Amino acid sequence: MQRIRIGLTGLAFVFLFVMLFAAISRNGDPAPSNEAVNAAEPNEPLAELGVAPGQSENEAEPAGKSTP
Repeated sequence: MQRIRIGLTGLAFVFLFVMLFAAISRNGDPAPSNEAVNAAEPNEPLAELGVAPGQSENEAEPAGKSTP
């Protein structure tokens, strides 16, 4: 029974140590907003890499709507 108590106490100390280290090492920088992440995301990553052909702006419009 004493081995279990010592093991659980050691586990608790390790857990508290890790949580303390995580709190200390945390950055003060705020996380980027969703708008900034979406703006930085490429629309067609395969086309940017040159693996797949990209879709031109004219092809992106629906077929039913044409501009005069």
